[in-house]
Amino acid sequence: MIDAVRTLPVEQLTPDQAAVEIAALTEAVAYHDQRYHQEDRPEIPDAEYDRLRQRLGTLEACFPELRRPDSPTGRVGATPAAGFRKLRHAVPMLSLGNAFEAADVHEFVARVRRFLNLDAGEPLDFVAEPKIDGLSLSLRYEGGELIQGTTRGDGSEGEDVTANVRTIADIPKRLTGPAPAVLEVRGEVYMRRVDFLALNRRQLEAGKQPFANPRNGAAGSLRQLDATVTAGRPLRFFGYALGEVSESLGERHRTVRSRLADLGFMLNEPAQLCDGAEALLAYYAELDRLRSTLPYDIDGAVYKVDRLDLRHRLGFVSRAPRWAVAHKFAAEQARTKLLAVAIQVGRTGALTPVAHLEPVNVGGVIVSRATLHNEDEIARKDVRPGDTVVVQRAGDVIPQVVEVVLDERPDGTAPFVFPELCPECGSQAVREPGEVVRRCTGGLICPAQAVERLRHFVSRDALDVDGLGDKIIQAFFQEGLVRRPGDLFRLADADKTADTPLHGRHGWGPKSAQNLFEAIEARRQVPLDRFIYALGIRQVGQATARLLARTYASLSNLRTAMAAGQDRDSQAYQDLVAIDQVGPALADNMLAFFAEPHNQAVLDDLASEMTVADFASPTAVRASPLADKIIVFTGTLSRQSRQEAKARAEALGAKVTGSVSAKTDYLVAGADPGSKVTKAEELGVSVLSEDEWLTMVGGT
Repeated sequence: MIDAVRTLPVEQLTPDQAAVEIAALTEAVAYHDQRYHQEDRPEIPDAEYDRLRQRLGTLEACFPELRRPDSPTGRVGATPAAGFRKLRHAVPMLSLGNAFEAADVHEFVARVRRFLNLDAGEPLDFVAEPKIDGLSLSLRYEGGELIQGTTRGDGSEGEDVTANVRTIADIPKRLTGPAPAVLEVRGEVYMRRVDFLALNRRQLEAGKQPFANPRNGAAGSLRQLDATVTAGRPLRFFGYALGEVSESLGERHRTVRSRLADLGFMLNEPAQLCDGAEALLAYYAELDRLRSTLPYDIDGAVYKVDRLDLRHRLGFVSRAPRWAVAHKFAAEQARTKLLAVAIQVGRTGALTPVAHLEPVNVGGVIVSRATLHNEDEIARKDVRPGDTVVVQRAGDVIPQVVEVVLDERPDGTAPFVFPELCPECGSQAVREPGEVVRRCTGGLICPAQAVERLRHFVSRDALDVDGLGDKIIQAFFQEGLVRRPGDLFRLADADKTADTPLHGRHGWGPKSAQNLFEAIEARRQVPLDRFIYALGIRQVGQATARLLARTYASLSNLRTAMAAGQDRDSQAYQDLVAIDQVGPALADNMLAFFAEPHNQAVLDDLASEMTVADFASPTAVRASPLADKIIVFTGTLSRQSRQEAKARAEALGAKVTGSVSAKTDYLVAGADPGSKVTKAEELGVSVLSEDEWLTMVGGT
């Protein structure tokens, strides 16, 4: 697996350069998600992983048309691992956005104020807390009794670890005071350093592998299938947030923390009330100073808006709340030797150079590989096999090859020559004018591309087929068992007449084979948004797939619209590019995908094997008077920000677009609205003032 390397500040990147970096980052973050959330074996510290993710999010925000279909920025964690029963979270268990510099903290505070449309003089308090380096956990109490413990998982569903949770002394089995009938407390399972060291001594004495760090020890201990093993591990718990509650614990976060302490929970301290960015930064500096004196590991600070009513207005964006941010601590650098440069071929045919490094310890983590980004990056740094290089685990992307130590370059090295042929299939690797990425032209004959497409189709955020990992997909493809997505659904029938059935192959047994066939069978019906994402269309990530599913409602409607949209003068094309967050570049990728005869054949084949369910909005959204209404905002709103108004409309099931057409239901006009009002009046579209809009949505 690779890690990504930053070349330039985002504002200096061309779209072509950004596309290459987004591709590398997408792959890197997805890999580290798997290592962290499913395997409890992270290869990089949390702070560095978050910088990877932040760089990817920044790139996607600046170049939204380049957001890849497999982007991990729209999801939380990873699919729950096999072995535990899966449980749905009543309230999604999301992650946090990140800040790394003082400027990021100032921007977070300013962004909250802009969204809420607050004047500079209006008070806005935050609660700052230590960010515990552990495993997130949700505890559900009913009638004051602990009835369920669930890991975060992918944010929507996690693993049922109730039996293990009951062995942790810090977790109340019965609450110690009056409590709501239903109360979900969220927090972090962790180990103190002294307990971690003692556990590792016992592991070594028993001839077992020691844990890499306290976070791994806590995660590995909590996720034991045998609860008696967990009971013997020194786990602890801090409670600091709420999920579903049947009644309020207070109007402010500081009040909620106090109530949690009264109910028997340990709190992550020291916490502090702060009235702005400078106070938050002062807290951060003091926490960094105290860091080594704390008995447990922390990897930064968390800043949360104190007032819960403001949190409700702020809501969420993608995978994270708008009302909180994690301010991470910095990392380190080290020198090592570049052993070789290898070339990886991705799902879209992009050739990515990978630096194979002599393993080096950087901030407590062994680094052995990093992407070299593209051939221009290699030439710019003049990176050669045999060079001593500086590897940095800080900055926007980590780890990265910062520079070559030229004084230590051995004699006889030669500049790296980028291949012009695909290393997987031998086809020409072409670099189009104006692009920095070189792509294999082999298309469907290139096994690397075909295998990557199959991997994506069954990945956790697509069809999510349990038991079909990368190695299995690779083996099935090489043996000719699965060549295109529809073959998956014919696998069980083909196995009945095979000379060597699956259960007779190395590594398989009757039970594991049957489990795989049942997992595939369970995916014969999938929601439209998952199906769109699974197709692997360039730049169509989870959020875009869901947006397209909401817009077109059914696969039939989508295919019809894409056929009509081939005519760029058609209404279908105008409707596509008018969708909020869909621009011409993404629209072109959509239309190109659906115009390709092979892709049409794949869709027809899948239609004979599976059912794609029409998009269904949540019950509350379907009951909304704005469900499926098309809304355009124009002018300056005075009582709320445009961003808040748009978020509110989408939460009520409306579709927000950027241009007025005959299909527009409402134009909400603030001050200085411009020409959109004239066009709306010409088309007979209802024009609402800001007050009328707020009355419609129940605002104040």
